[in-house]
Amino acid sequence: MNIAKVDLNLLVYLDVLLREGSVTKAANQLSITQPAMSNGLKRLRDLFKDPLLVRTSDGMTPTKRAMELQPVIRDVLGRLESSIQPETDFDPKTSDRTFRIMTSDYAESTLLLELVGRLSEQAPNITLDLITPSDVTFYDVEQGKVDMAINRFEELPLSFHQKVIWYDTFSCAISSKNPHKHKFDLNAYLSGQHIWVSKTGFGVGVGIDPNEVQKLGWVDAELTKLGKQRDIRVFTRHYHAALQMAKTQNLIATLPSRAAKIFVDDPGISIVEPPFDIPPIALKMAWSALLHHDAGHIWLRRLIGDVGNDIAN
Repeated sequence: MNIAKVDLNLLVYLDVLLREGSVTKAANQLSITQPAMSNGLKRLRDLFKDPLLVRTSDGMTPTKRAMELQPVIRDVLGRLESSIQPETDFDPKTSDRTFRIMTSDYAESTLLLELVGRLSEQAPNITLDLITPSDVTFYDVEQGKVDMAINRFEELPLSFHQKVIWYDTFSCAISSKNPHKHKFDLNAYLSGQHIWVSKTGFGVGVGIDPNEVQKLGWVDAELTKLGKQRDIRVFTRHYHAALQMAKTQNLIATLPSRAAKIFVDDPGISIVEPPFDIPPIALKMAWSALLHHDAGHIWLRRLIGDVGNDIAN
């Protein structure tokens, strides 16, 4: 293929078509007519010698070739868009920029609490707009509408940049009046009632079925390997709520250790180790290729990395 003969606008068309999964929606997104987009798809099929999008019962479905092309084209376009943006210096001491960050309750209670303190010293006029995972889609981050997502992710699009902020173990928060706190073995753990607390990924949650153990996450996956199942009475997405219920309702909250340490000085709560092995989790930050070379974004990512290192060490 002679790249000099390729209309690079076709790559933009393909990027939007694969994201929208619809000729009509893609045409609207690019402010062109539907016939023009249909013609663009025909030219793309000729260019790549592949149908790229095939109509199925689920709508327009990308082919294997299209799935392979998507992250490559998104990366190329992201680099190009970043390169042609005018360079501007970023001075954190004078900037009044607002950074929008999707963050879980876990990250907000641990990492972001310390970050706000650093910002007050280094960038007093910068504003943080913290958004919950339920308010954000992959598309919002990919398009740079949200500067960054900080959470525990099971998977991320290949077009995203990402960095591990820290790894965390698990702890159990129980009432200090719990009679098993000095001998918190597996029998004691299973004899109690539990709070499930988690929220990963993006988008609106659809609720939890207690019987779908394979979907409950790290803790219950490890219990299943032991042939055990805990009695979950409350499902929540908020760590502070879980800790308060562990304290006042004699429930057991198994959660990342840095979240549990929020209440380490509370006499009403005891923090104990789980009586079985649970693999560590990774807290990550993820961002769009469109913002990868932005001076202010680079500064914020470095600051978050520094804060994470200080907390972890």
